[in-house]
Amino acid sequence: MSLVDIYKENFNISLDRNKETGFVDEVIHPIVYIDGLPKARLSEVVYFESGCMGIVTSLLEDYVEVMVFRNTPVLVGEKVSRSNEILQVPVGDGLLGNVVDSLGNSMHENKVITGISEFRDTNASPPPINFRERITVPLETGVSLVDFLIPLGRGQRELVIGDRNTGKTTFAMQVMLSQAKLGTVCIYAGIGKKLHSIKKVENQLVRSGVMNRTIIVASGSSDPIANIYLTPYTAMTIAEYFRDKGKDVLLILDDLSTHAKFYRELSLIAKKFPGRDSYPGDVFYAHSRLLERAGNFKLGNKVSSITCLPLAEAIEGDITGYIQTNLMSITDGHIFFDQSLFKSGKKPAINYFLSVTRVGRQTQSKVKWGINRELSSFFYLHSKTERFIHFGAELNEGIKATLEMGKKLDQFFDQTTEEILSIDVQIFLFVMIWSGILKEETIGKIRFYRAQAQKLYDKDPIFRDKLKKIINSSDDFNSILGKISAQHKELVDYMEKAKI
Repeated sequence: MSLVDIYKENFNISLDRNKETGFVDEVIHPIVYIDGLPKARLSEVVYFESGCMGIVTSLLEDYVEVMVFRNTPVLVGEKVSRSNEILQVPVGDGLLGNVVDSLGNSMHENKVITGISEFRDTNASPPPINFRERITVPLETGVSLVDFLIPLGRGQRELVIGDRNTGKTTFAMQVMLSQAKLGTVCIYAGIGKKLHSIKKVENQLVRSGVMNRTIIVASGSSDPIANIYLTPYTAMTIAEYFRDKGKDVLLILDDLSTHAKFYRELSLIAKKFPGRDSYPGDVFYAHSRLLERAGNFKLGNKVSSITCLPLAEAIEGDITGYIQTNLMSITDGHIFFDQSLFKSGKKPAINYFLSVTRVGRQTQSKVKWGINRELSSFFYLHSKTERFIHFGAELNEGIKATLEMGKKLDQFFDQTTEEILSIDVQIFLFVMIWSGILKEETIGKIRFYRAQAQKLYDKDPIFRDKLKKIINSSDDFNSILGKISAQHKELVDYMEKAKI
């Protein structure tokens, strides 16, 4: 049975049950004004005689305002029945490994999703303050630059912002791959995306072997506006189901700039008074209410989290736009992808100096905090040195050493799309570079050591235990410097001789 037939059947059932009939009085697609339905409620589902679904968005003096989930307009005079049910979406373990639309239906033709546990309201209220816990557990992204300099914690809301095609989605995928391998439930919400972009994300997850721990909630750019608007709310509702089961969840919202544009279109059609840049006055409320549903929560004896990474688009590097600054004020920091860095070949093209993390540093161990401090000081010195030599200054030994270390760190931080590094491997390799073990003549081997160390860490328990023992027994950064310097020959020989 097709979706249209299901909605027609629901129309007849609702009409018999509630004995209320409305008639379409005015259509400004996708907004419809209905005469009748005196007992209609906000967010209530209504069905049209032609086999279409909508939800009540406003209760006016003479009419009921409804948002329609269809591309083609309904007809004036068409009959409408109310369902007496608030819009809900299916949630359950059966969603894992699937690609669904904003109503919870599979986007793969003829596929029926099983394992649905319950239906939940998409517009749930954020949990109050007494259910929230301090963020104390670090979130490994697998991207060294972020893990060292802009650390994140489980339950943090971190905005990812930058121009189009600067690597924001690529970074989000790297975080998903890293977390899925650690057992976190990962949800990707593609909002108004091209279908081939959604398929590309799915293929990458399948190829990496983590699709069974992830869910894609997507709406295509050609889908009805109502479906696109609903997408992030559906994704958050699914995340809350797994949170309530005591699992940690990573939620990617790609992206809220697009969501705001479609919300603006809906609001203008619905005759809401426009504000700055023609956005409605409640766009901040819509996004803040959504993102407040993420966080670190205490539920009974368990603590579980929803870590949310909303993406936003900047135009020509300008991060002072209305939606961008709104999201900055809602989230716990932002990671800025710089177009100039991307064009110069740096990947990830993250501008550390313009990025902020407000709660991530409180999750760092003393070793990682020490690395953060050393790197922050060095990058500040390196940027000053590069500006200084532009004036043609003579290069002394100190300047040469700073520039050489900068080259090695650039190569270390340069990661490919599917290259995910465990935090222990990151610490080990950084100490090797920082302590001068990987000298100038071995700079070309940094990529080899990085790939080899990660393979051994994943597949060789002896090598993994050695690294963990060194790192866990170190009290601070100076301590780990001494231990790795003393054992580096053994570890390097092991890496070079190992066959994987």
